[in-house]
Formats: sequence, structure tokens, C-alpha cells
Amino acid sequence: MSEFDENATPILEFENVVVHYGASRALDEVSLKVRPGEIVSLLGGNASGKSTTMKTALGLLKPTSGTVRVDGVDVSGTPPATRIRAGLASVPEARRVFPAMTVEENLFVGGYIRKERRAVLAARAAELFTHFPRLAERRGQRAGTLSGGEQQMLAFARALMSKPRLICMDEPTMGLSPLFVDRVLDEIARLNRELGLAILIVEQQAELALSIAHTANVLRNGRIVLHGPAAELSGDPAVRDAYLGKVTI
Repeated sequence: MSEFDENATPILEFENVVVHYGASRALDEVSLKVRPGEIVSLLGGNASGKSTTMKTALGLLKPTSGTVRVDGVDVSGTPPATRIRAGLASVPEARRVFPAMTVEENLFVGGYIRKERRAVLAARAAELFTHFPRLAERRGQRAGTLSGGEQQMLAFARALMSKPRLICMDEPTMGLSPLFVDRVLDEIARLNRELGLAILIVEQQAELALSIAHTANVLRNGRIVLHGPAAELSGDPAVRDAYLGKVTI
């Protein structure tokens, strides 16, 4: 994992964020930070608020109250495109690649939000192929014919096309074989280490998420009930028994 400066201005910050689904309060006074180069994990059971936090970060949901900041600037009411241009990107749950398009075409889709010329996008895709040689071998292959692990790599690479500083990853190991789970986690750690990317990750397998994160937040009923260094939370038996379970959450 990369090192990060705890005193740096956060790329993403929630301050007392409340989000409602109708009359139901989905997030309740949530405050968190993701600093440059930091991997932050969101842990919790079903309906704990993990995915709601991710959607709020990306601008897919608007807070009822509280503030969302990117680089210290209030973006609480801005749409997803504004967040992406500010340096956020998403690797969505279940990958959501475009199956009928080639690997290379999928990458181009990830870069269009920046409204750059095709030649610029082609150069960026070529650069990413050096980081993902498996995708380079399959650049002309339809994405729907890739394995689940390869599709996840494509989702990573597509997110990088917008030149983000923070990637939001929602359940990146869902539906993958144990072999590919390890490869995906290794890839997340490599992207963080080599590119200095900050990462906000929701992962259903708590032990795996803690193994690659710098900082962890445990949510319950829309509130953060635990926050701290991932290694400390992972190593505390009382925390594991009370909040994380033995293997998964």
C-alpha cells in the first residue's frame, strides 16, 4: 500500500451527512474522510448504509443535510459528471461492462466524460494497456466474452480513463472465484501503490477489505459505529466478534 499524509486536505469528505429514502433515514450524521493515497473501507451488514454512502459520494444521491466536499469544495448538490471531472471515478457493483463492445471501446467510454479528442483517449488507453497486459491481449475482444476477473480488470481500467485521484469500488470481488478474488485485491493494492490512487471500497468480505485498507469504517443502521486503522480493527477480537463476524459480514 502507498503511504498517505494524514494532514493532507481530503479528496473526499463527509460532514454530518444525512440521507433519506422517503421517510426512512439511510445515513445518519455520517462523517468520514478519504485522503490522497489512502484506501478506506466501508464495512457493515445488509442495509447498514454502505452503498448509500458510495452513491452519495458519487452524486447519485443528495444529502438531506450535511456536506459532501471534494478537495475542500462543497459539492453536495452537484451531479455525478461534476464529481468525475473533479477527480472521482466509479467501479460499480457487478462490473457493468458493455458486453457487445470490445475491450478498447469500453475503455473509450470511460474517458468521454472529459470531452477529449479520440487521439488523446487512444493514447491513454495504450498507456493503461501497459498496466493491464491481459487486457492488451484482448483489446479487440468483446467484453462479454471475458471471464469475471477479466471484466473486473476492465472496469478498473475504464475508471482510470478519466484520470481520477479517487476510485469508488462497490463489491469488487462479488461473484468471482477465489483465485480471481486474490488477483483483484492484489490489483487494487498495486493501483494504490504504483499510481498513488485513493480508494473508497465497499466489500462484503470484511477480512479481505481490512487486509488492503489503511482505514476502516463500520456502519450500522446508517451510522458509523467504529472508525480507525484497518489493522487495529482487524486484530481486535472484541471488534471482530461484535461487528465483523468470523469471516464475512
